[in-house]
Parts: sequence; structure tokens; C-alpha cells
Amino acid sequence: MPDFKTVMPRMPNPPSHPQPAGATDSHSHVFGPYDRYALVNPPNYEPPEAPVERHLQMLDKVGNRYGVLVQPAAYGFDCTLIQDAIAASGGRLRGIGLGGPELTAPRIAELDRAGFRGLRFVDMLDPQGRPYIGAVSAARLIEMAPRLAAVGWHPELWAKIDHHVEVIPKLIPFGMPIVLDHMAGIDVARGTADPAFQQLLRFVADGHVWVKTSLCRQSRDYPHYHDLKPFHDALLAANPERLLWGSDWPYLAMGAASPDVGTLIDRVWDWVPDPAARQRIFVTNPGEIYGF
Repeated sequence: MPDFKTVMPRMPNPPSHPQPAGATDSHSHVFGPYDRYALVNPPNYEPPEAPVERHLQMLDKVGNRYGVLVQPAAYGFDCTLIQDAIAASGGRLRGIGLGGPELTAPRIAELDRAGFRGLRFVDMLDPQGRPYIGAVSAARLIEMAPRLAAVGWHPELWAKIDHHVEVIPKLIPFGMPIVLDHMAGIDVARGTADPAFQQLLRFVADGHVWVKTSLCRQSRDYPHYHDLKPFHDALLAANPERLLWGSDWPYLAMGAASPDVGTLIDRVWDWVPDPAARQRIFVTNPGEIYGF
């Protein structure tokens, strides 16, 4: 048994509309069971009881066929849990790993065969204002980019929007997709006229950048997220072919504020009335970048 307290994740209700065939949740996590998959780094939150079986139940409940598992810093560079989850999923899951420059080309090729499609780089601070233990900064990405590009992988970045605007031009020459987590770290208080957000829209429009429209890390205005809709509208207008949807389940460190995945899917149906655009966001785009 783990020597820390764990929590049960919120399981969803079905959305109001049936998901299209082949729909994908492009951002979620698995944790445990801890007697088999021990944490590598001490977490700064109560870890959830979220093994692959529960994750697949979550996908089934809301009608999503596929899922993308993102390596949490608490598991460090040990990607065994995600690798085993992919193997047990019958082709339903892909992975985003974690690793620095010591991750060799043969190891990247091995993870690619196991179903991984990229690496995550984090330049955010934890709730106590400290760097996440075990995270890898995008500052390490430049030297790794040729290895990622050689195998068809992409970097996934979690940072604030100003950091993205600084880093993205350095990555574009490598010709890789660049995926940004959590609405690209926008600053809601600065509005859509914010020069950094306008630059992001240009990156999206040019096809260089993919944005995960995960809402709950940028706003607590659940369930409607009125403050995020203008940003979502602008991203959709810029290029629906570069948007991905992710739930962020099981909502680390959110506790009682954890949203319902079915309700988040309903927001997409509300905000994206065009069926062709919804098909892009839920099915075509993730199929292209993750290989479903």
C-alpha cells in the first residue's frame, strides 16, 4: 500500500450528444495501482486511483473510442505504466512520455513501437510556486528536437503563453508538430487582443502549432466557461485543423472542483456548431497526430 493518501477520481456522466465514431480524448492520465506502479517523485497533490481499467471506463462512459495518456512528473522518466496501459488497451491508447537529453535514439524508437508519439516539456510552477519535481523544461528541447523529428514525434509544451511565443520560433525550423497544452496557457485577464495571443493565432493559422482545448486549467468558471469562449472562438476561426480536445481527467489537485468529462464534451458541441469542425477536433486531428 502507498504511504500517502489517494483519492477516487470523478467519473463522468454521458454527454448530451453522442460522440462521433473514433472520437479521441487527447489529454488524460493514468495512476496506479501503486503496489505495482510506484511513484518515482513525491507528488504535491493527493494521487488519484486512476488505473487503465478506470480510464477506459471513463472513455466508454462518454463515448470516446481513443485516448492519449500524458506522463505525469510524479512518475519521472519511468514510462512503464503508460507502456503497459497502451498494451492492455487493444489499440485504443497512445502515450506522451517524459525524458531529457539522456533519452537515446534507440530508446525513443523502442517507445515509438510501444505507442508513444512525443515528449512533454513543462515550464509551469506547482501550486506552491515551485518547479514540478521531475519535469523537463523546454530549454532542453532544442538539443533533443532532431531525435524527435527523426522518428516522427512531437514536443508537447505546458507553459504560459509568453513562454510559448518565445520558444515556438526556435522549434519551427525542425518541421515537427508543436502541441500546446491547456489552451496554450492563455492569460484570460489580458483578453483576446493580447499581443501574445494574437501571435499564437498566427502560429495556429500557419499550421505550425496544435492547441489542446482543455478548459479546466485556465478557468474555474465551470460548467459554462464563459470567460474562455472568446479565446476558443478565435482559435477555431484561425484554424480548426490544428485544434485537439482533451479532458485532463482525472483532474490532479482539483478535488471537489473537478469537472464532469461529459459536461466538457457538451461545451464543444455548444461552441462548435459545425459538424465538420467537430469531426476535425474529435476525430481527424488526433488521428493525424497520434496515429489512431
